[in-house]
Amino acid sequence: MIKTIIITGATGALGNLTAKVFAEQGYNLALLGRDLSKLDVLAGNLNLPKERIYTGVADFLDEANLEEVTKNISAKFGNIHALIHLVGGWTGGRTIPESSAEDFAAMLNQHAWTTYHLLKAFTPYLIKNDSSRVMIVSHPVASNPSAKSALYAAAKSAQESLVLTLAEEYKQNGLTANVIQVKSIDETGKGTTSKEIVSAMLYLLSEDAGKVNGARMPLY
Repeated sequence: MIKTIIITGATGALGNLTAKVFAEQGYNLALLGRDLSKLDVLAGNLNLPKERIYTGVADFLDEANLEEVTKNISAKFGNIHALIHLVGGWTGGRTIPESSAEDFAAMLNQHAWTTYHLLKAFTPYLIKNDSSRVMIVSHPVASNPSAKSALYAAAKSAQESLVLTLAEEYKQNGLTANVIQVKSIDETGKGTTSKEIVSAMLYLLSEDAGKVNGARMPLY
């Protein structure tokens, strides 16, 4: 049986490379984002047969919408093996008194609430397999906040807590959930490259990583 991987934020630079590598590895792909035209372009570039790829617009803050998307993916592929959540963004550079409630809400939405809704929707399907995987990309500021990073740090900390809690809740089901931490993504090599991040994903999806669970993997 071909395993199915869900990639959120698939049309971003990291999402594009992730999709390309896992397509080459022989996985089914469910690519989720906000722009269907960009998703379709990505799908076309992957040159996969229609039976191995799903593209769909998803609202990661809408529980009902995600339930429908989850059912569609399950109906198409019959299994969901992994969730790689790559949606996010950054707001910072201000002290807490200088920050706005609107910016804080945006950070919580992008990181914590999207993760909550995705885990709620997909976990019941993931645990039908005996070796399912969940992973996110985060930043060390989540566990070691720096000045003028409060909004982002708090949101990423909440996101990590959701994922690491899931790791404990379903470890007996064979599910592993892990965090890949990077300080920056920089293709020149000054930071962590997208290729290095995808290599870490490949490892976490492998049988060799079956006991790596609830971990923060530093790539910096």
